[in-house]
Formats: sequence, structure tokens, C-alpha cells
Amino acid sequence: MITRLVVQRKEPFANGYEFPVTGAYEKVVGKVYGEVDPKNRLNRIIVNLDRASRNRHGRVEYRSDFFILKPADMARGNGKIFLDAPNRGSKRLLSFLNDAPATNDPSTVADAGNGFLMRQGYTIVWCGWQADVPPTPGLMGLHAPEALAPGGKLLVGKILCQFQADEGVSMLYLADRQHLPHAAVDVHDPDAILQVRDHPNAPARPIRRDAWSFVQIEGEPHPHYICLESGFEAGKIYQVVYTTRGSSIVGLGFAAVRDIVSFLKYASAIDGNPCARMLDYAYAFGASQSGRFLRQLIHLGLNEDEAGRMALDGIIPHIAGGMRGEFNLRFGQPSKDVCYIIPELFPFTDTPQTDPVTGQTDSLLARLQMPGKVPKIMFTNTSAEYWRGDAALIHTDLVQMTEAPESDAVRRYHFAGTQHGIGVFPPIIVRPTDGIRGQLPFNTVDYTPLLRAVLTNLDRWVTLGASPPPSCHPRLADGTAVPSKTLAAAFTKIPGVRFPPQTLHALRLDYGPETHLGRTLQLPAVEGEAYPALVSVVDTDGNEIAGIRLPDLTVPLATHTGWNLRHQEVGNPDLVIGITGGLVGWTLPFPATCADREATGDPRVSIAERYRSREDYVRQVRVAAQTLVARGYLLAEDVSWVEAGAVRRYDLWCG
Repeated sequence: MITRLVVQRKEPFANGYEFPVTGAYEKVVGKVYGEVDPKNRLNRIIVNLDRASRNRHGRVEYRSDFFILKPADMARGNGKIFLDAPNRGSKRLLSFLNDAPATNDPSTVADAGNGFLMRQGYTIVWCGWQADVPPTPGLMGLHAPEALAPGGKLLVGKILCQFQADEGVSMLYLADRQHLPHAAVDVHDPDAILQVRDHPNAPARPIRRDAWSFVQIEGEPHPHYICLESGFEAGKIYQVVYTTRGSSIVGLGFAAVRDIVSFLKYASAIDGNPCARMLDYAYAFGASQSGRFLRQLIHLGLNEDEAGRMALDGIIPHIAGGMRGEFNLRFGQPSKDVCYIIPELFPFTDTPQTDPVTGQTDSLLARLQMPGKVPKIMFTNTSAEYWRGDAALIHTDLVQMTEAPESDAVRRYHFAGTQHGIGVFPPIIVRPTDGIRGQLPFNTVDYTPLLRAVLTNLDRWVTLGASPPPSCHPRLADGTAVPSKTLAAAFTKIPGVRFPPQTLHALRLDYGPETHLGRTLQLPAVEGEAYPALVSVVDTDGNEIAGIRLPDLTVPLATHTGWNLRHQEVGNPDLVIGITGGLVGWTLPFPATCADREATGDPRVSIAERYRSREDYVRQVRVAAQTLVARGYLLAEDVSWVEAGAVRRYDLWCG
């Protein structure tokens, strides 16, 4: 429960700009203080909560950052919270729903993008949930207590870190993406292990202990670096296992999200609630890492507050695939990226699923269904999560190898021909955030209008009981789901395209007998059989057939994929981009004319052969967009947006 909400800053948003219908917004920023009862049946699933120090009431305290954008006149709002679970401390929601530029301090009209969420009247909430976020201005984190051993000492145990550099370096930080590190207890530990591999599904090669070392640099109190004398090779995947001291109770992040939502929905003005009695429903969105966080919140059943009230009424775990993360683990690193090293993968589906290899049977919703408080959930994924090898697992019966039954409270949507992040047009060849480069230009498909429709449908489902559009994704039953490796021939016939020599598969991992208790006793894990890796079948252009297809695919000017091999400049060119960092795809326009096609030997029909004119092309795009509106996958207001994007593509590739 929230005990105190401290407002540090309250000011008009965008200098009081008046959004249509809702009017002006205001920004409220501060700290939220909470405490949880470790004896409560709901909280007991939080790992190591019983090892935390307690206050005089026998409760465990935590502190979190919060940031709220709300209507200045709450009566003009829609009475609904839309919470964004920050990704590694960063705010992402306005980019995904409002087409807004990335910023961690939205303050201007430009930061509101197209104003979609404001025009709808949402109270937009961000809450820090991640305990390893560094103290960087603008990032949102969680202060969680340490788990203590008998006698009040910090826990000591094994931990695994993973790295992939994009250039040759000799030292690496013992943390993911410069987050809070876990220092080595003994720099001379003979049992520490360093291993390297070229591919997540390739065997690991051990590196001699005398070839590498832990390093303590000047000005730092502990050894927070690892050094390899010969240098870490760009693109290779390194894993180090060593002994560390200190384990914060990272699972309190779930309590923080649950409790601030519950506070804003139910607490009074006397309690310090700035939205008292004005909010009736709450939805949550999380992308990538924070989407995996929401999948785990669902699996843990932590959507019911200590008073037995449901916090979130609707959840959108976006681009999470079938994965969760180290969000409720002893020595957990919430920032740790995926490379099939996450201790908990199974179950993937929202209905009971059996693993034919291990014999396990479970469901993502099992704990939520017991109290009968299941929110409406829309799982949304791009082609990248399918090509990563795990997204299809969320709708696959692994025994019968057919579609898994779907819960009445769930929809599953695949955004066909898209990459992990929002596509950028004109095409780029170097990602500005990290300098990563692919062998082909990055995917250009902007799927944000599909997310706006997803939220609108979720809202109608929750508040009106209106059934949303049916799930749309590759299916084994109709042959639109196929093993990723079978599509090599479909892509390599396109000039300039290399297919991954080895595609990605999620692995069964054995971290020891206490993994279900949040303790990984076997590090590194014993690797078992791979799960099937299914993707959408493609048409003669190389574009995906299954899923929600924007006009980029149904009235195409190019081939769009969810995978892209690393460029030689960043190392390991046989591996796809995104084993650490966002997964990207590629876009290759069709030949402009028949002569161009014949000159290059491109089997794809040219643009001039497909469309009589620019006007003919735009007309077909408009019809395709209106079809999506009729099916419920696109909002009518976004038809003109889709059409304008199509014009830009045609003018660039045919101008």
C-alpha cells in the first residue's frame, strides 16, 4: 500500500496548451512511498521479502519515482489511467502511442506528439519499478531494501552477467547497459567462469581463468569491471559467472506498480491522491523489457492489492514475445537483456500448456484466475519477436503442435512485417542510439497506428464489454506458421540478401531445483532441447502473409522483415542484430521499373508493373486502410496518416 505521495513539482504541461475536448494538462512529479505486508498471501510470492528489514508495523518499505500527466480539469478527462512501465527507467509511451519524440521529461506541445492520449483524456502515469536503474537525471527507478542473511549480513552468491560489444574493447562493466553493477567479492576467485559463443544456440567455449581478471578502477570502491587480456571481440556473446555480495528485493517493483495504480484509483484526497474520486479504470503498457515485466506481473498474479481490489483492468505487454525476466529473482538483474538466459520461460500461453519434454503444465494466467480477477490482456508482437524464436510460443500447443486455446480475457496480435522498434522513414543504415549497423537498411514500417487501435479496442472491451477484433497471428492449422529456417530460399533469391546461417530458437534451461523459488543454483544453466521457432510464411515478395498487415505489405513497394544480420563493421556478421538491444529488420524497395528488375535479376515485380500511377497506388492504399478500419485493426482517424506515409514512400522510391 502507498503510505505517502510527495509532490516535488507541479506545473502546467505545454504552457497550458488546450487539447481538443480535454483541455489543458498538468504535470505532477515526485516520490511515492509504500510498504507491503510480507505475511499477506499476495505478497509472499515476492522473492526474499521475508528477508527484508521491517518497520515498527512489521512491514517492508520501498520508495519509487512517479510522473503524472493529467487533465488540469479532471472532470474533462475520461476517468482512466494509462500507466507506462518505464523501460530501463525511460518513458516510452508517448513515442509508441502519440508518435512523439523520445524524452524523459515531456514538457512541450512537441513532446505530446499528435496528442492522441491527451485528446482521449487519459491520466498518463509513470512509476519506477526497476531497482538497478542508475541515478541518472530523468530516469525513473525503485529504491528497494536488501535481502539479509541471518545476522543481518548481505547475501553472498553466484550471479551471471552477459555482454555483447559492438566494437573491440578490453574491459566491460559488470552490469547491463551501465545499470547498477554487482561487484565481484573476490577478484582472484578461481571458481569464476568466463565463456564465449558466436550464437545463442551455439556451444559456449570456456576462456582460461588466467586470461581474464576482475578490475577495480581508480575512484570506484569495488571491482566493477572485467578485463580480457586479448580483448573482447565485437559481436561475440560473453557470459561471466562469479560471486557477488548484495541482492536487493527486485520483486517489489511489481508491488510499486500495483500499489500506485490502486492508490490513484481508490485513495482519497485526504490521503494525498491528486486524482481522488476521478479515476475508475486503469490500463498498463510496457514495451520490450517492460512488456516482459508485465508478462511476469500477470504470471505472478500481482494485480490484486492488499485490500483485495483489482489494480489494472487492462494490460498491453508489447514486443515481449514469450519471455519474462529477472524481475523476481535473488541476485536478479532487471535490466538484463535476453539471449535465452532468462531463468523463467515456460509457460508461454494464457491457457494451460504442457511441455512435452519436461512434462510441466502451467498457464500464464493461473494465479490470476484463482481469485477470479483477470484483467483484459492484449499481447502484441512484431515480426522480430517471432524471428527471435519465442513469440509463436504464446499461441502454440507444444504437444499437438497446433494453436493453443485462447482465454476469454485475451487477444494475441502479430504486426506483420515489422521490427521490434518503430520503423523510421526514410530508411536508415545506422541506428543513432547506439551506432549499430545492419547488412541491409533498417525496417521502415511504422506500426504506431495499430497500437492506437489496440488501446481503443481494449478500452471498449473493459468499459463497454464490446468484443475486440479476433486474434491475428501465424497459425499452424492453416499453414501460415512455419519453422523460420525453412524460409531461406524465399529470401536469398532477392539480390543482396543473406539469410542467417543459423536461426534463433528459445532453449529449455535448467538453473537448478529452486528456480521456481527465485533462486538460480546452477550457473550457467544446463541447456536442454530447443523450442520450435515459428514465423509467418511469406509471399513471393518476401512479405509476411499472417498477422495484421498494414498497406506497407498489402499494397507493397518493398520487402519488410523482422530480422537483419549484423554488419561486418560491428562484428559477428552471421548473427542477427538484437541479441542484446532492440531487434531490427530490413526494408528493400522493389525495382522501380521492369528494366531495373531485369538488370539486377530481382524476381520481385517492379513498382511500375504493379501500379498504373501514383494516384492508382494511393487509391489502393486508401482502400486497404479502410478495410483495416472495417475489421477493427485501424482507427478511422489514422487513414489519412497511413495515406500520407504511402505518398512519401512512393515519391522516394519512384521519384
